[in-house]
Amino acid sequence: MVQLLTTTAIRKISGGLGIKPTKKWGQNFVVDGNTVRRIVATAQVGPDDVVVEVGPGLGSLTLGLLEQAKRVFAVEIDPKLATALGSTVEHKAPQEAAKLSVIHCDAMRIKASDFDEPPSALIANLPYNVAVPVVLHFLTNIPSVRRGLVMVQKEVADRLTASPGSKIYGAPSVKMAWYTRSKRAGSVSRSVFWPVPNVDSGLVAFERIEPPQADRVEVFKAVDAAFGQRRKMLRQALKEWAGSVARAEAICEAAAIPPTQRGEALDVHQFVALADAKAALDA
Repeated sequence: MVQLLTTTAIRKISGGLGIKPTKKWGQNFVVDGNTVRRIVATAQVGPDDVVVEVGPGLGSLTLGLLEQAKRVFAVEIDPKLATALGSTVEHKAPQEAAKLSVIHCDAMRIKASDFDEPPSALIANLPYNVAVPVVLHFLTNIPSVRRGLVMVQKEVADRLTASPGSKIYGAPSVKMAWYTRSKRAGSVSRSVFWPVPNVDSGLVAFERIEPPQADRVEVFKAVDAAFGQRRKMLRQALKEWAGSVARAEAICEAAAIPPTQRGEALDVHQFVALADAKAALDA
């Protein structure tokens, strides 16, 4: 069994590297081995999985993933951490070191061509400040990623998996539903991190689905417009996207959606209907 990082080991490694976790990159490192093993087990990582991990930090989760996966790509923006990760794995799990590939870059700039083997799963303790953009970036640009488990701020986990009609349902919820079938997969106490964040975390599990047959860019524009002014009725919230209030009303009526409805009541298929109706009127 791979030797996972303890609180003492993490402090020692960070001290040796002269690293102080920064809010800029949302750095909070997992210091509890049981949490790591729980994440790996919940993600059902197996010997055929090629995993991409975003923000591996000092390697807590990386070691747990290497123990089970065929291969792990670790995407790290911090140059010190990116350089040190290989050494940590060599020291703690030399038998697994050949499975690790470290990519030093901003995860928001990663492309499918950056991987010499297509990753099949995204499993990560994501930095709080970029969690939603990173997940959506991978779903949009790395089509080989078919499933995932991400640890994010509890509020973000709730938002990503929210259903229409709830107060926390928003643009991230709709966009996640475009790509995936997602669900909450547990909670994680703030006490398992160093430094201890101000909030608890949640696990979100997802499986990629076949997206709707529609213009994604146009659908997402409608989503952003509707939630940019979420308290307004669609005829007002969509007026810039549609061109005018009257046109927004016509689009809603063509899509069989009341113009007096609000965006928070619509599911992804209704936003598709709006985009299709606009395209038909523009034709």
